[in-house]
Amino acid sequence: MDIARENTALLVIDMQNGFFDAKGSMAAVGMPYEELRPAIAGCRTLVGAARAAGVPVIYTRYVYHSDYADGGLLPTYFVPAMKEVGSLAEGSWDADIIDELAPAEGEIVIDKSRPSSFYGTRLEPVLTGLGVRSLVIAGVTTNICVESTARDAGQRDYRVHVISDATAEFEKSRHDHALNTIGFAFGWVNTVDDVVRAWS
Repeated sequence: MDIARENTALLVIDMQNGFFDAKGSMAAVGMPYEELRPAIAGCRTLVGAARAAGVPVIYTRYVYHSDYADGGLLPTYFVPAMKEVGSLAEGSWDADIIDELAPAEGEIVIDKSRPSSFYGTRLEPVLTGLGVRSLVIAGVTTNICVESTARDAGQRDYRVHVISDATAEFEKSRHDHALNTIGFAFGWVNTVDDVVRAWS
């Protein structure tokens, strides 16, 4: 499947301080945040290419209400230390998108409190309003939020391209497994260079 420019959006998932900084909440709860940092360069290249080609850029942020009323299972049962350190709390530096990928004026930011960018958000109405039928997806983490979003998009018949070198996971095996699964039934796995060539 060719990567289109028309009726396409770049979806940049959860590129937030909490995931990438030594002072962020993932580091505070003992996650190997350094493993995610390679996604930054690829995302920056994709955002630049999208802006130059007139492809809409949409960002997501994983954000919780300050009392975690919308937290669900992840911070309650699986990683309860997230609550202790105030991980990804609404209005916090931790939840902000990293400076290297700061949205430009007019670019849309979708807040979510679950892995999928579609669950309980306004993403689908935004995509419909923009006439989008193809998504180029980048960001973190490959096996959780990227894969959940790609699955939901594929099941809604969006043409999905997940970018292998603009995504990252805490463990390489889970990164690879997620990409294999996406490529089998939910979309196509491409590289940053593939996208840049298609949008040039």
